[in-house]
Amino acid sequence: MDIVILGFITSFIIVLLATPSLIKVAKLKHLVDEPSEGRKQHTSSIPTIGGIIIFAGFIFSYALWFPSENRNYFYNPDDLLGAFDQFKYMISALLILFFLGVKDDIIGTAPLYKLIGHIMVAFILVHMADMRIVSMHGIMGVDILPFWASILLSFFTYIVIVNGFNLIDGVDGLAAGVGFILCVLFAVWFKLSGDIPLTLLASSLAGTLLAFLIFNFNPARIFMGDSGSMLIGAVLSVLAIRMIEHDTSLLPDTLAQISTPVMAMSLLSYPLVDTLRVFLLRVVKGNSPFTADRNHIHHGLQLLGLNHKGTVLLIYGLNLLVVFSNLLLSRLDATLSFILLFVLANVLYQAPLLFVRKKR
Repeated sequence: MDIVILGFITSFIIVLLATPSLIKVAKLKHLVDEPSEGRKQHTSSIPTIGGIIIFAGFIFSYALWFPSENRNYFYNPDDLLGAFDQFKYMISALLILFFLGVKDDIIGTAPLYKLIGHIMVAFILVHMADMRIVSMHGIMGVDILPFWASILLSFFTYIVIVNGFNLIDGVDGLAAGVGFILCVLFAVWFKLSGDIPLTLLASSLAGTLLAFLIFNFNPARIFMGDSGSMLIGAVLSVLAIRMIEHDTSLLPDTLAQISTPVMAMSLLSYPLVDTLRVFLLRVVKGNSPFTADRNHIHHGLQLLGLNHKGTVLLIYGLNLLVVFSNLLLSRLDATLSFILLFVLANVLYQAPLLFVRKKR
């Protein structure tokens, strides 16, 4: 059986079987989120340490089935060496992020310490593992970036995606469901491009999130917390950066014609649009961009009368619609397709919110 499928099945089974026990332990030790704040939507105590089982299932499956030299997944020793280097740095970075998130979920973490942790993780992934955006592939007339610009853009990309997934984790099943969909799409893309290690990375997290979604979909029995949402964001940021710089020669012609930065942006369009929107609104109102509020897109959809299930299912569908719109834009210039996709994503995600203002 293909290791990609084995990775998916292994992580799915681990999370499916272990999550009920984690829920019991969390309730016994009172590691729960109380419905105390006005912006919180649950009416009972919910465990907040789901990130522990997400991390465990994902890391175990990814490490267990990671391809080795005795399998025919590499064409030369350099490919194997590069894959193992990235595997090493990935695990190191995610461990830092995991413990940072668990501490925040249980007793809280000062913003300064969280910022230091994110900088450390970004340094490991971008500088040490050399997972960075090297070229804009013709968008806005820019090709190869200067080294300093490549580092800064890659740092910025990591920070935005991780915080974006942290911010959208406000409705039952939203972050886990969006993460699952994106992991499946990333896995398909990397499989078609012939990159087994990155396909395994995406499929292992996909299996984890699908099993977790069983317990996190409305009505949620457990939340993933910061430890879970930051892990998802970090893995997806790596997949997005690697997609931008990946060889597309093995892809079918239709996919090969799509600009890789545009494809990566379309996949992550929902957390990117939502993060940009709430940050701008907070700054305009004179508040800190990191102050929690109810200005997210999912909050607006609920004001229209949608329940948790309706809200997340609509967002799933809109995200898929943005991704598949690439097929219509594939023959356009990279800059034009980037602009059109940016406008389309903003219109699709925020158009329903116009009805909220009218309703008010």
